[in-house]
Amino acid sequence: METKPTLLVVVALALLDTSDRVLMQRRPETRAHGGLWEFPGGKVEPGEGPAAALVREISEELSVTIRAADMVPLMFAANPEGEGARPLVLLLYTCRCWEGTPVPEPGSELQWLNAEALVALPMPPLDVPLAAALQRHLKNLH
Repeated sequence: METKPTLLVVVALALLDTSDRVLMQRRPETRAHGGLWEFPGGKVEPGEGPAAALVREISEELSVTIRAADMVPLMFAANPEGEGARPLVLLLYTCRCWEGTPVPEPGSELQWLNAEALVALPMPPLDVPLAAALQRHLKNLH
């Protein structure tokens, strides 16, 4: 009997400053999707909820502290079914409050970008619709 791969849940954060710029992270060249820009975040570990995972991942990746109460879910993206890849869903949250100064992981870069510049970045496929949703969200606020 063939077992199907389990769903991989990944969380990502649109960290927004007071000018509505979002912090984007460039993946190290040595990793999958190397050199592409993405929302910081990571995998939800077994027994962990999405909010707790994002708090942990942002602390690990950016050396800043966020609180689950300050995060707002924005959108999700999922890889197409039936392509042989492990099923994956990427949950994007926004957050405007954090403690500390973001520091990139070794081999990665950070950049604050406005919504227009955001959608022009080369990104992994699932980040593209999330960036477009964030751009629409930010335009609707003004």
